[in-house]
Amino acid sequence: MAWPNKNKDMLYRRVGNSGLHVSAIGLGGWLTFGGHVDDDITFKCMKQAYECGVNFFDTAESYANGQSEIVMGDAIQKGGWQRSDLVISTKLNWGMANGEILINNHGLSRKHIIEGTRASLRRLKLDYVDIIYAHRPDRLTPMEETVRAFNFVIDQGWAFYWGTSEWSADEITEACGIAKSLGLVGPIVEQPLYNMLDQKKVEGEFQRLYTRCGIGLTTFSPLKMGLLSGKYNDATTQPPPGSRFAESQDKFANQVRNDWENKEWAGTIEKIVKLKDLADKLGFKLSQLALAWCLKNENVSAVITGASRPEQIVDNVESLKLLPKLTPEILAQIDELLLNRPAQDPARQD
Repeated sequence: MAWPNKNKDMLYRRVGNSGLHVSAIGLGGWLTFGGHVDDDITFKCMKQAYECGVNFFDTAESYANGQSEIVMGDAIQKGGWQRSDLVISTKLNWGMANGEILINNHGLSRKHIIEGTRASLRRLKLDYVDIIYAHRPDRLTPMEETVRAFNFVIDQGWAFYWGTSEWSADEITEACGIAKSLGLVGPIVEQPLYNMLDQKKVEGEFQRLYTRCGIGLTTFSPLKMGLLSGKYNDATTQPPPGSRFAESQDKFANQVRNDWENKEWAGTIEKIVKLKDLADKLGFKLSQLALAWCLKNENVSAVITGASRPEQIVDNVESLKLLPKLTPEILAQIDELLLNRPAQDPARQD
């Protein structure tokens, strides 16, 4: 159920089968805060988000090697915002920011979950976070150890809820089953990649996860790192030189570069151009169509956005006004244009 804010044009949604509510538009520090933008811009972006009704702010121990947590924590202190008005989340697994010998400073062992949580809280200058995520699975650590460790963190009051990020449906189901059998708290939320071009996991693999485990979603990369903003629409043959897709070595940029090398880039750009035409007809920007499309999925509690300028946040929040215009007919047009919706397995439908 979506809750309107009486004072702002924001919607709030319940996170999975919990009582926690987050703004449908969240603000994250993955590629910007602590790295590509300075501290003053970070504060201005977070202040703009707060003024637009955003209550959900997301970071991780690995973002900018811990610097993202530091600058976002500083911004929270500087803003003087009521802590109970905010939903702050961070993520553990990659480590790196916590010590010089990596072996026990990453993963999802009891040791790293407990020490990593305390280190993140110190960087954030907070007594607790609302959600702490397991940032990718750790297949070397027994699942029971991970479940028990996150419950210890909750019992200490260092976090209220825990979740997963980029886990498989089987791994999430296993964690939920272990928690239930032990009378412990299971994950309430998964943070997956999800956008118009990446639907396989959320629309396919997770078909029954939502009802079986009561899991909600806080999704990331709604614009496919800028592809769905339309800024590459003139680059019809390959990613432009100097762009992230041409230069970066991270996994998500590599996937797009593989599309280019496999001659799929041009076809992707052609589809995005048609999506922009549809957005123009609806009277919105392509980026706003991409955000609103994600939020039409009732399992999505929040879409985590990034920003390097406060104006981007205002634009993102405006996308909520597009939701009523995304009728079944319009959504069917988008499906026909993209031709990438995963086939539904009748045996797995409700």
